[in-house]
Amino acid sequence: MAARKVDVEKVRAALDAQLAELGEHPYDGPAQGAPDAAVQVVLRVYDQGLRPERDVARLAVRHLLERLAERAPGRTVEVRVPPYAAVQCVAGPRHTRGTPPNVVETDPLTWLELATGRVAWHEAMDAGRISASGARADLSDHLPLP
Repeated sequence: MAARKVDVEKVRAALDAQLAELGEHPYDGPAQGAPDAAVQVVLRVYDQGLRPERDVARLAVRHLLERLAERAPGRTVEVRVPPYAAVQCVAGPRHTRGTPPNVVETDPLTWLELATGRVAWHEAMDAGRISASGARADLSDHLPLP
């Protein structure tokens, strides 16, 4: 899967809006570090029991889904994090039409926690925080992301 071209200004604007809402200074790091910074900021927002700004949450979720697709290229499993994004990943038989046979779906917070290693795959599964169907839908070998 080819990575989307990231609009650096849009990333900074979303990140800065969220930081302002937290009463923090704007992001002053390098442009290439802004997506990872967005992930950390969104997690901090969730940690405070707040709801993140939609744009920065979408950016953080998409960033980590794209990293998963790079780490586990393929089109066997569809990973969905509504309402923000979905990717196909994991090598194996390619899905072309209809409902994919291997689907993983979770909420944005759980996805961020899985991808960053805050929560293990089996813990999230046991807690009912992930819906996974299909023989190849176990992503534990691919998470957390480096």
